[in-house]
Amino acid sequence: MKSPTKSAGISGRLAIKALFLAFGFFSASFTSAEEPSVPEPRVARVQMRLTFSQDLVDVIEKGDLLTVLEAREENFLIRSHSGRKGLVAKANAVSLSEAAEIYAELIEAQPEDGRLYTLRGGSLWAAGNADGALDDFNKAIELGYQAAHAYMSRGLFYAARGEHDRAIEDYTTAFEKDKEDISPLINRAAAYILKGKAEEAIQDYNVAIQGRSNDPILYQQRAVALKAMNKLDDAVKDFSKAVEITGTNKPSAIPPLMSRGYLHFQQGKHDEAIRDFGAVIEINPKATVAFNNRGYNLLQLGKTVDALRDYDKAIELEPKYGLAHQNRAWLLATTDNQQLRDPKAAVESATKACELSGYQDVSDMASLAAACAANEEFEKAVGWQEKVIDKATPDQKPFAEKILEMYVKKKPFDPKVANELLNAANNSAKESKPNETPDPSAAKRKRAL
Repeated sequence: MKSPTKSAGISGRLAIKALFLAFGFFSASFTSAEEPSVPEPRVARVQMRLTFSQDLVDVIEKGDLLTVLEAREENFLIRSHSGRKGLVAKANAVSLSEAAEIYAELIEAQPEDGRLYTLRGGSLWAAGNADGALDDFNKAIELGYQAAHAYMSRGLFYAARGEHDRAIEDYTTAFEKDKEDISPLINRAAAYILKGKAEEAIQDYNVAIQGRSNDPILYQQRAVALKAMNKLDDAVKDFSKAVEITGTNKPSAIPPLMSRGYLHFQQGKHDEAIRDFGAVIEINPKATVAFNNRGYNLLQLGKTVDALRDYDKAIELEPKYGLAHQNRAWLLATTDNQQLRDPKAAVESATKACELSGYQDVSDMASLAAACAANEEFEKAVGWQEKVIDKATPDQKPFAEKILEMYVKKKPFDPKVANELLNAANNSAKESKPNETPDPSAAKRKRAL
């Protein structure tokens, strides 16, 4: 099982909630471990005839792309380009990344057919030959192959290389050539998001949704753009629409439920966040990140016992889930519940988190410093907090230094004092930069130190 990353969950330190929202939870693709992967397309090695009861139903030409629906012992159940289903021998259908030679043979016979260059470009790209792929995409267009997918293919290539301006230009051309196909708009919107142009992305998604109003993925992706513009209520509505279309009890509902739960968390709506993460757990009882995230929101409502139970479950499911170890350490080191408070166990959990991150994560080391202070190992707490300061960003250092002063004075991490220090730091920053436009999400992106 792949270990969840720190970007996949919510940090759960007991104090200074504004500092706990620094984990980049959103992704434009909205893939998840619960979603099936898409198999690589297959390519016809030779011409084949699909028949039904001895009647010819389709002819598959050499080089045609085939969608594999099911792999059997000796055959693939495929859907042809025309939409027909049938069985083909595995020996007659190679993977896209292995098909360049097939297209080279076709190009040798028909050197002026631009479409073939586009197909070979896709094969070369799948095989990792980026330069060869770009040469073929360009060659197809130079030969006058003006089909929308020629520009779409090259646009996808540019996007994969991070050349988003070029990708947007090709997606735009593709859409102009075939306005019945909204795929270029969807990809252009993703490119706009990566360029920080959320408003343009939303406009594209609006048009795409008009043409495909029952596609939950489009609502999820538009929600990402809305979230980027800090339109959290509208983003929640789009995630809710995605859940409604998908159905709340299906695995495909997990991505929008997780994302909506995180937005509820950001809005301080912890009861609603708990419901969303709980719904994910009902669908998939092994949803490690959902347990961690629900635990954090339970903690915000003072339900410490339940929060610890969720952190423990997350660790049981994935022992290498560093964020859950870190969250558990903060809870055990700082809780007011004396029956749960366990500084020694907090040190063990924080140490485990640090080991998993190679002692490179600032928040892991901060949790270890706080755990050591709770265990009255103040010399160690000072040492770890000094390492935190060394790695802290300029805006984090003042707060980290104040926490260090607490440990030097042999005082444990105190959530109430920490909140006061944070508020003072924020007020000082506002007073020193009166002409800057405040960023309402800035505090939410900081980490606790």
